[in-house]
Amino acid sequence: MSNEIRFFELNTGANIPSLGLGTWLADPGVVGDVIAHAVEVFSSYTILSLHVGYRHIDCAQIYGNQEEIGLALKKLFEEGVVKREDLWITSKLWFYFSSKLIIFLLKVKVMMMDRCTDHAPEDVPEALDRTLRDLQLDYIDLYLIHWPIRMKKGSVGFKAENIVPSDIPNTWKAMEALNKSGKARAIGVSNFSTKKLGELLEYARVTPAVNQSECHPAWRQDKLKAFCKSKGVHFSGYSPLGSPAWLEGDFLNHPVINMIAKKLGKTPAQVALRWGLQMGHSVLPKSSNPARIKENFDIFDWSIPEDMLDKFFEIQQMSSRVSKCITEQESGQDLLESKREESL
Repeated sequence: MSNEIRFFELNTGANIPSLGLGTWLADPGVVGDVIAHAVEVFSSYTILSLHVGYRHIDCAQIYGNQEEIGLALKKLFEEGVVKREDLWITSKLWFYFSSKLIIFLLKVKVMMMDRCTDHAPEDVPEALDRTLRDLQLDYIDLYLIHWPIRMKKGSVGFKAENIVPSDIPNTWKAMEALNKSGKARAIGVSNFSTKKLGELLEYARVTPAVNQSECHPAWRQDKLKAFCKSKGVHFSGYSPLGSPAWLEGDFLNHPVINMIAKKLGKTPAQVALRWGLQMGHSVLPKSSNPARIKENFDIFDWSIPEDMLDKFFEIQQMSSRVSKCITEQESGQDLLESKREESL
């Protein structure tokens, strides 16, 4: 059908599947299983999603589960369930968070890694090689800089002496080399504001293919999405169904979304996901519930009428804790860098 919107064409010419499977927080021990069975549990979760029809898997080093995903992918390939060329695998380059954000992420059970300062240009190739080893792949379809800020390698705590000037230009140059090598068939960024993305575009030889950030009806990211579109950068939205850890509220209970869901005979989650596709960006929902994984995939053979799409502007934009952290991190680093420049 013409309105399915199953893919979006990137500036590389490649087609990224519009619906991806998010793997953040899909860690060992889901559904009450003990860590000893984590590989089996997570593999079953991933295999199920691919049998349903998912062809886009969103990963990251910091999620702490890439080795398990790699085992699942190997099994899928060996059993002939899917071919490597039919899958889109995304992963991300990690760095070091401030202590404030570390505490925040630990509260939502993110597994922290030992090597979290891979933004140094010399560390970028090894970071990707490590990801490829974990995932048991020869190449990544999309490799993203996870965040646009940087701290000293091996540092602990958000202290002035631990902050180093962001070297995104050289980090991006190293990313471009990975793209040229073929190990990363497309490169991009994640959690970049219009300011940070604009700065990168001033020196980038390879324009980022994607900017991945939080996006849903209660955090539409209108300005950022418009900027990305004007520069030929595809916008991809994580947490498209919201998250208790991110938002101060649950937009899926909003009367507008429930009214549309009832009229169309769909669930609020399906309406939110379909809204994303019709707004022109890919969506990355996460679930370990088999019924919901299947439900989230049922967003292609129907559409939201234009008059109903207009209703989404009635949804008040909620406060996003991640967006606040991004703003605080950028402001703090910009201030430090300006002070250092003044002292030179």
